[in-house]
Amino acid sequence: MSLSIILTLILIGLLGGVLSGMFGVGGGVIMVPLLLFLLGYSQHQAQGTSLAVLAIPVTFLAAYTYYKSGENVVNWKYSIIIALFFIVGSYFGSKIALSINQALLKKIFSVILLIVAIKMFLSK
Repeated sequence: MSLSIILTLILIGLLGGVLSGMFGVGGGVIMVPLLLFLLGYSQHQAQGTSLAVLAIPVTFLAAYTYYKSGENVVNWKYSIIIALFFIVGSYFGSKIALSINQALLKKIFSVILLIVAIKMFLSK
């Protein structure tokens, strides 16, 4: 692994982590595009790598920091229910994604990002 690859990975990790902590995003919105553009990953490689990075210990610390703020911003009961079904959904979603041609998958991914961006930009 070259120094430039290591520095790129560090940059992706820092950007993903900072933006995840600030806005609750990181994997799909930040890391996947950076892995695609900076490292030339395929859509499947970028998505798989992003999911591997976002394992429970990584996101738990950020959620715990929000919880400790004392502002009642984390609903643990809701989070556990969502997480259980997120596991099921992510299993089937990964099966579906791997069965889709990479070019089509990349187009679907970019349309989703675009819709979310427009909706957020136009909301109050």
